[in-house]
Amino acid sequence: MGLAARLRREARFAVGLLRTLARVATIRAGSKTLICDDLERAVDRWRDRAAISLDGEGFSYGELDAAANRYAHWARAQRLARGEIVAVVLANRLDYLAIWYGLAKVGVVAALINDELVGATLAHCLEASRAAHCILDARTRPRFDAVRPSLASPMVRWMLEAADGGEEDLAAALSRLSPSRPPRSLRAGMTARDTALLIFTSGTTGLPKAARVTHLRAQLYMRGFAGATGARPDDRLYLALPLYHATGGLCAMGAALLNGASVALRRDFSAHRFWADVTAERATLFVYIGELCRYLVNQRPGPAEAAHSLRLAFGNGLAPDVWTALERRFRIPRILEFYGSTEGNVSMFNFDGTPGAIGRAPRFLRALFNVALVRFDLDREAPLRIANGLCMRPALGETGECVGKIGAGARSAYAGYVDAKASEAKVLRDVFRRGDRWFRTGDLMRQDAEGYFYFVDRIGDTFRWKGQNVSTTEVSQVLLEAPGVLEATVYGVAVAGHDGRAGMAALVVGPEFDLRNLASRIDTVLPSYAQPVFLRLMPRINTTGTFKHRKAELVAAGFDPAKVAPPLYFRDAAAGYVALTPALHASILAPGARI
Repeated sequence: MGLAARLRREARFAVGLLRTLARVATIRAGSKTLICDDLERAVDRWRDRAAISLDGEGFSYGELDAAANRYAHWARAQRLARGEIVAVVLANRLDYLAIWYGLAKVGVVAALINDELVGATLAHCLEASRAAHCILDARTRPRFDAVRPSLASPMVRWMLEAADGGEEDLAAALSRLSPSRPPRSLRAGMTARDTALLIFTSGTTGLPKAARVTHLRAQLYMRGFAGATGARPDDRLYLALPLYHATGGLCAMGAALLNGASVALRRDFSAHRFWADVTAERATLFVYIGELCRYLVNQRPGPAEAAHSLRLAFGNGLAPDVWTALERRFRIPRILEFYGSTEGNVSMFNFDGTPGAIGRAPRFLRALFNVALVRFDLDREAPLRIANGLCMRPALGETGECVGKIGAGARSAYAGYVDAKASEAKVLRDVFRRGDRWFRTGDLMRQDAEGYFYFVDRIGDTFRWKGQNVSTTEVSQVLLEAPGVLEATVYGVAVAGHDGRAGMAALVVGPEFDLRNLASRIDTVLPSYAQPVFLRLMPRINTTGTFKHRKAELVAAGFDPAKVAPPLYFRDAAAGYVALTPALHASILAPGARI
């Protein structure tokens, strides 16, 4: 990189960082300013401007506030005390933000629950929320009713539509309430340390956990992205991510609404109609989860993708190959990748758009960041410690676990989960000095000499086979570069009689997919220990509400043809990938079998 290019890069990074830090500089744990105060200030500044639209209907900033005020008065009418919890099980809707915004005005906490959940997982989240009231609609009521008998404590059902007499009619109750703001005195004594929301983790490897999102944390999300994106009042943000998750419900909403911009909200994401929709909405900003962008890349080219006015896409989890396609094929001028987690205290931005990097913490600004890497033992799935009991930093380019120093400052605070044991399990003590405390992200990363961080894998996804460490992310990337492979997820499966876990890949493929070509590419690019032993072709791979692959289900199914529908393949050393029959399966599990 030449001097001029380097200077431009550093300038972009510095502008983005300073703009973001300026927006969060006044956030304090003991402050009496809450997230609802931030939103009320935005309303007072842009009251008559368009705020949110969905399905041909819309809220101005003033109308959004009026809807929120009705929810606040409803909570008061139910005698909900400060700190009490209301579960919200709804899909994206025009008044979704108004629900928790209004409850926050009177100190009541909203537990935002994935509206796609059913059965035991839904019951678990409802019970973990500890809510006494639950807000539902016609779509989610049957799911709630199915698990209601199994709940340890009763919940009052509140219906936003189609109440049939067996539950409370929330829509009718709201219509009778005042749109005026409740007195600010109703939240007197509250500080930014108080809980504003409960947001559940995605549950990719187990049951979801309820993360405590304090007012401080919500402010960091919303103000931080208002600064990082540099959104303007004339911007329009296209938002098709679920509002029960922090990326869509806080980061994206903050980027738009704290800057006077408007949100084009969608109930769900559609790759097929995306470009036509974005163009019709005259959207200038788009928030993504990495897999959404891959769905777009997998679509056949069409004229609509060249007619958009997007100037910025921001989000997380963008693979390097997809990043390049967004820039070149779709001509999106700027991509802002970030790293963070709902429950954690580590956040980073890639302000200058270096492809593939999830964030940057340059040495000359090290004091501004609470992030570090520690060497990691994959066999023990724990950080390595030296003779004095402390941890070690990995060398540049070496993989380590990302950790965030826990401190008293707003950006280093750690609120954890509702479950105290789960919170403590994420704390690493005596890391670089006695008595220090760091949050364990559970993510393996590497850092280069210029301070860029690159995601390697999740702990538990990286596995050992034939004495070597295999990164599922790196293998997935190789598979996704093969012609005809539309989606890929890689995981390890136990094989009787063998140490470690053998690699297995689940693939969604298109018409141009050729198994022999894939095998040839695997042979050429991947070392033998990283080559998937088993392949499974699927019409679709189940995902969480935030589009992460559900690996736990795939691992549980394994490679047994009695449990897994074909096509299912085994990598034969001589013949390449061959159909995995019951007879072949039995021979693989036979004592002394070599694979």
